[in-house]
This record gives sequence, structure tokens and C-alpha cells, in this order.
Amino acid sequence: MKLGLILPSFAMTAEPALELAQRCADHGIDGVFAYDHLWPMNNPARPALAPFPLLGAIAQAHPNLWVGPLVARIGLVDDEVLLSQFRALSTIAPNRVIAAMGTGDKLSAEENLAYGVPFAPAEERRRSLEHCARIAQAEGLEVWIGGGAAPTVALAERLGAALNLWQAEPEKVAAHAAHGPVTWGGTLPDDDTGARALLEGLRDAGATWVAIGGVSAPERLLDLASG
Repeated sequence: MKLGLILPSFAMTAEPALELAQRCADHGIDGVFAYDHLWPMNNPARPALAPFPLLGAIAQAHPNLWVGPLVARIGLVDDEVLLSQFRALSTIAPNRVIAAMGTGDKLSAEENLAYGVPFAPAEERRRSLEHCARIAQAEGLEVWIGGGAAPTVALAERLGAALNLWQAEPEKVAAHAAHGPVTWGGTLPDDDTGARALLEGLRDAGATWVAIGGVSAPERLLDLASG
């Protein structure tokens, strides 16, 4: 099971994220991820860094790190623009880009509408997701599909893409891992015992990656994951 950290991109400057990426590279963390939001969920007063420029800078500086958004939101930009962003990132970091994509949901719709970006119906967003995912796969990228509604889960299975589950219990991860690759994103319990148990459970359930938010010390994640 590979280990990743989610960067602190809800900030005015990139320095905290760049510093964490440096520490991840120094300590042997497998990859770093960045949210794709115009503001932190339900908090429009706070800033959010664009993920692709941030990840590009990190990929250039640290050739041992995998990089990817978690997840790139379909419809926030045109499909071809999204694909061009993945291609640009892949040029900087060949064979180290995770093309994680999702349709977004009603919780993120407010961001689109506040900036005049249409929020298409779910089926339309899902068709765009399939279009982008198929092209990314054909171009050799590792594709993750953000899990949500049952048709989106079915799409991931049909494409053979990794299903990315957010804050899911190990039992749910195991159930989906029986049908295809599964990755996990979320935060760990505050106590070390609970955190170790969750990571062990996810490993046993078959998660191929975990991407952890809210951890500022890569060495702690490595210690927790070592059991």
C-alpha cells in the first residue's frame, strides 16, 4: 500500500505545501495530492490554491514523488482543458501522475455557480468523466475515479480504473476491492492506536494507496503505517 499526503493548499501562499512536499520527499512518502476547489468546502471566505500549478512545481523539484489532484472536478473547466492540464503535468512528471477525477456533487455546486461556471446534471458530468478518463487511460495515465453514486462506482469498475473512496470504512474498501482497484482518501483518528488500526485495516482490505489529509509530519505517517 502506497502512502500519500494531501497538501495544505487552503492557504494564501504555496510555502506550507512546498515545505510539506520537501519533507515527504526526504522521508520516502510515495506521493502528494492537492484538492481541486475554488474555496474550502462551505467556507468561501478562505483561499484555495489551484492544484495543477502547485503540483507541477513539486513534481519538478522532487522526481521521486507521485503527484495528482484529489480529485479534479469535472465541469470546473472544459474537458479538453482538464486533459491538457494532466498532459502538462505528465510532461513534467512522466510516469508519476495520478489522473484522479470526480463529478463533484451538490456540496461543491455552490463554488461553480458563484463563479458563473455551469453545474451540469449528474448524468452529463458522468459522461464527461468517462470521456476524460478513457482518454487519460489511452495516454498511459493512472486513473482514479472519485467514488460517489452507484453509476459512478460502476463506471470505475467498467473502465478498470481505481475507485477512490473518501473516509470509507475498511469493510467498504474490501467490498469494492473484490471488483477492482481501490484507493482511499481521508483523515486519520487523532489517537495513534486508532490511526494504526485504520491503516492496518485499509491495507488488509486491499487499498492500493492511502492519501491522508491533516498530517503535517511525514515521519508520523510512516511510523503509524509501519504498525
